[in-house]
Amino acid sequence: MQKRRLGNTELYTAPIVFGGNVLGWTLNEKEAFAILDEFVDLGFNTIDTADAYSTWAEGNKGGESETIIGNWMKARGNQKDVTVITKVGSDMGQGHKDISEKYILKAAEDSLKRLQVEQIELYLTHWDDDKTPVEETLGAYQKLIEAGKVKYIGASNLSPARLKASLEASKKHGLPRYEVFQPEYNLYNRQAFEEGIGPVCKAEGLGVITYYSLASGFLTGKYRTEADLGKSVRGGGMKKYLNERGKRILAALDTIADKHNISQAGVALAWLVNKPEVTAPIASATKSKHLQAFAEATRVNLTQEDMELLDQASAYEKNN
Repeated sequence: MQKRRLGNTELYTAPIVFGGNVLGWTLNEKEAFAILDEFVDLGFNTIDTADAYSTWAEGNKGGESETIIGNWMKARGNQKDVTVITKVGSDMGQGHKDISEKYILKAAEDSLKRLQVEQIELYLTHWDDDKTPVEETLGAYQKLIEAGKVKYIGASNLSPARLKASLEASKKHGLPRYEVFQPEYNLYNRQAFEEGIGPVCKAEGLGVITYYSLASGFLTGKYRTEADLGKSVRGGGMKKYLNERGKRILAALDTIADKHNISQAGVALAWLVNKPEVTAPIASATKSKHLQAFAEATRVNLTQEDMELLDQASAYEKNN
């Protein structure tokens, strides 16, 4: 499987990244080991996680996903073959987001212990706390990089203004530079990326790894009517997609899925894989059939007409 370079780093990823938010939540450790084994057996190599995964699950305190990944890599002896992306800044129970130097330095040590590695290859600012100076955040990363504890840095969920300010500070003060950005982007949710942070990433040469790549499952085609909303714990969040535009997108996915004899999820992921501004979409998997959609997305050859059909079906009203 052909790897893609993550921004200006020396890291290369297969065209789809595993979303580790399910580890320690909907998958226990034994189930997680099986899915991760299958994931790498298919030729994929990158896992995305965060220290806060999965604080939302009852009985969890955060760090469960990192702990499982660390245990899995140790058991398999594959630390050198797998790229792990983790993140810092989310509320870990303290009641607020935090990207101050003191917090980042402590959080990085905790993540290193859970992952059982000496260096985090790609460390992301998960959320902005809207108060810490960008120079302070980047200065914390500089200390971690100089200590050999972090190799490269990136960001997620920053506003275009804060991303630009961070990149300018890196240049002006010789601080580490964000090389990868992680935005929400999928066939349904296009506008915020395409009209906001996307042009910044393109102009600055940042790698882009998208989250909610399947719109929390809507783009699998599983949810088509209000009667379908009870199919899973995530079903309640699907109602917002069940409008005329959402139905157009599903119809286009159906057409192309039938044409290529693959799943709708495979088509939705392939659309992202084929977008020049995207390095690799992130997608979660809890079953083998989910991983098969990953494989489909990397093997299918979407034509220009296929891409245009999907673009047109998902077109949105642009801001003036």
